[in-house]
Amino acid sequence: MVMTDYERIETLFVKNLDLRHRPVAVAFLDNAPPLVEKFEGVLPSGCSFWKLASDGRIFYTVGADHYNCPLGSYTHNISLPGQRAHELNDTLELMTTIGYLRMEEVPRISRLAETPEVVLYAPLGDTPVDPDVVLFWGPPGKVMVLQEAAIRAGVAAQLTTLGRPTCMVLPAALKHGTVASSGCIGNRVYTGLGDADMYVAVPGKDSGPIAEQTAVVRAANSTLLQYHQQRKQELTSAST
Repeated sequence: MVMTDYERIETLFVKNLDLRHRPVAVAFLDNAPPLVEKFEGVLPSGCSFWKLASDGRIFYTVGADHYNCPLGSYTHNISLPGQRAHELNDTLELMTTIGYLRMEEVPRISRLAETPEVVLYAPLGDTPVDPDVVLFWGPPGKVMVLQEAAIRAGVAAQLTTLGRPTCMVLPAALKHGTVASSGCIGNRVYTGLGDADMYVAVPGKDSGPIAEQTAVVRAANSTLLQYHQQRKQELTSAST
């Protein structure tokens, strides 16, 4: 079976969306892929791995690599070990006490249906396996074009923009289709995401069809930009 040309797909995305960050391929696997290094080290959150992959690293993680992030472990259906199991409740208690979250919201947080044995992260164009989800981030103007391309390809999710926790955007995309996330404060601290940026998660199987539509949508927006600018000028002038 010939693998999809993800290098070409990434090139289309980067070119047509003017991306400043490489999109990240994420795959939830039963086994470690051959010739891929295991992540070694300690990071404070699961979303920290996104930044490493966007910067060019190809690696996989196991469950223990995610333990430092109780909510991230929850969204990835990774159980914390006995001596750390209390950390999820501790985190939720803090968030509810300060008014950040209500406990009744927790069941609505998207989770993976099954616990992955390993999670692979790679720049999209370099991924050694078919990704389950492709993650993008950038300013709303670029996210807009990506979402419109997903709509044109018929694979956009019928969801409002997701909020906290950011990591639920991965299982949400798997379940519903292309979906955006405004991010959360923890993610912005751990990844360095700027205030002007947000996320879009695309099911891996849909990345090719969406990439093919980005040129059309970008050109259409360029034409509409001129149309609306001219219309604004004409109608504003007429009213003064």
